[in-house]
Amino acid sequence: MTRERQSTAASENATATGGQTADARRARIETDHGDAATARRVAAALAPDNTDSIATGVEATRVVTTIERPTTAGLQSTVDDYVCNLQVGARLAADTTDATTTTAETEATTDTTDTTETTDT
Repeated sequence: MTRERQSTAASENATATGGQTADARRARIETDHGDAATARRVAAALAPDNTDSIATGVEATRVVTTIERPTTAGLQSTVDDYVCNLQVGARLAADTTDATTTTAETEATTDTTDTTETTDT
């Protein structure tokens, strides 16, 4: 089969199977976050980074994500990106700082102003 015919056959197969080829690579990643509310916050933090090849949902206390890509290298790259995003999302979800913190409290805890003095000689 020529390369063009293989490409056409793969394209037709993808169309027939809802966009994914039969030989697509898949990964299912499950992470437990201890409670359903935290799992929902993590999934919500991940949502903006989801693409057509990523499906994320919540099952009880777990975030369950399925990634499907046509190549192994593409799957590896997408899983790597997802894991980085997951780490950030989990940190954000774990941050339960009360949003009603006063301005003075915020300034007291986030003051990172550095002052550097220089003198000309």
